[in-house]
Amino acid sequence: PTQPYGQTRPNYGQQPAYGQPGANPYGASTPHAYGATPPNPYGGAPPQSAPYGYPPAPPGVAPFLWNLFAAVDQDRNGHITARELRAALINGNWSPFNEETCRLMISMFDRDNSGTIDVHEFVSLWNYIEQWKRCFQSFDRDNSGNINVTELHQALTSFGYRLSVPFCQLAITKFDRYARGSIEFDDFIQLCVMIHCLTEAFRRKDTTQTGVVTLQYEEFLQMVLNCRIGPNVK
Repeated sequence: PTQPYGQTRPNYGQQPAYGQPGANPYGASTPHAYGATPPNPYGGAPPQSAPYGYPPAPPGVAPFLWNLFAAVDQDRNGHITARELRAALINGNWSPFNEETCRLMISMFDRDNSGTIDVHEFVSLWNYIEQWKRCFQSFDRDNSGNINVTELHQALTSFGYRLSVPFCQLAITKFDRYARGSIEFDDFIQLCVMIHCLTEAFRRKDTTQTGVVTLQYEEFLQMVLNCRIGPNVK
């Protein structure tokens, strides 16, 4: 039977416990920049070279990503924290990513549970953001750099989620940091990952695929807590 709470697209969910879009997953790619935004609207312009004394890029790592990683690795220990990652990422309107989204992404790509990411994990994270950027741009129909209720409903519907407009309005309200009636790119990532995580947790309980489950109170709390960011993220 048709999934009552939405069937996610193929390749969505490759990263354990969180959602991950596949290559160009949700519609045609749009130009790299759009509107009155900088040439690389969702990532800080990478420096031309790594800081003095920083080693050269390892094999398989693009020089511009290595230079960007080196520039934000403030203590030069070869790993970056959520706060350091935040220095490398901006939204299309030049506002910085919120720290919670950065912590979320660190937790997704931190394979050794150190609370930080190395350059190879950073490359995977950067590619992940690029995929989400294409997705975001395809639904930002007015090129505002923000997603409003209508655009969010269209996006979630295209992902296969059967969610109402009032739910999307609630989601916008909860993730709208500036009370503008819309959400920015980083909040869009955080919202979609949360919905995917909770949907997968619900799906595991919904053995009959009816969209209805019976949960004990503690089971419900476990579902929510399992979708939270781990305390080891720095």
